[in-house]
Amino acid sequence: MVTVIGVDACPAGWLAVELHDGRFAQARVVTALRSLLPGIAPTGGVAVVAVDIPLGLLDTGWRRADAQAAALLGPRRGSVFRVPPRAVWQEETYDDARRRCRELTGAGLSRQSWGLAAKLREANACLAEPGGDRLFEVHPEVSFRALAGSAPLDRKKSWAGQTARRSLLAAAGIVLPDDLGDAGRTPPDDVLDAAAAAWTAHRIACARARSLPDPPERDTGGRPVAIWY
Repeated sequence: MVTVIGVDACPAGWLAVELHDGRFAQARVVTALRSLLPGIAPTGGVAVVAVDIPLGLLDTGWRRADAQAAALLGPRRGSVFRVPPRAVWQEETYDDARRRCRELTGAGLSRQSWGLAAKLREANACLAEPGGDRLFEVHPEVSFRALAGSAPLDRKKSWAGQTARRSLLAAAGIVLPDDLGDAGRTPPDDVLDAAAAAWTAHRIACARARSLPDPPERDTGGRPVAIWY
């Protein structure tokens, strides 16, 4: 049995959707991403953990993954933000980070992007943890784009957009139950995003996934920097 987990940040921490052989198994909320890593979690048989957060930071310039994801999404490109170099995320305040971003790239940093700083740092620290080699970056809208093919999708916070995304997941074998227990108290779009991440995680585990860019960039440690789908 191939077990994978898709993860999305949520108000309570991280929402995880687990698949067994590509089928829904469970959804849960955890406070720490590291608790899901196969080298740390009590059940270590997880093949892939796919998370919707930037993994892999460059020392200079912008990541190609983000530019290519935005180009692929077209009208939905607003869901992708450019990830600045590592030094920007090491700053303690938004004003300092914005200043450092401008120094290094010539462009500023949005407050919305900076709002992900704590989760981004947590996720990237996990790369050095046991099982961190099974952690992959995804972007749910890129995954949904692959699921939908050329069909346009309404924004994910709309009723039509959520209905369409849930139908796409069901057609791919991921049937989300109406009752998710405690996980069902998270926003619906977070559930859908975690499920899309899990779909990509299964593709990665089965060696069917693709990456943006292809081949991936590499950080200074040689780790791939890419968005998988």
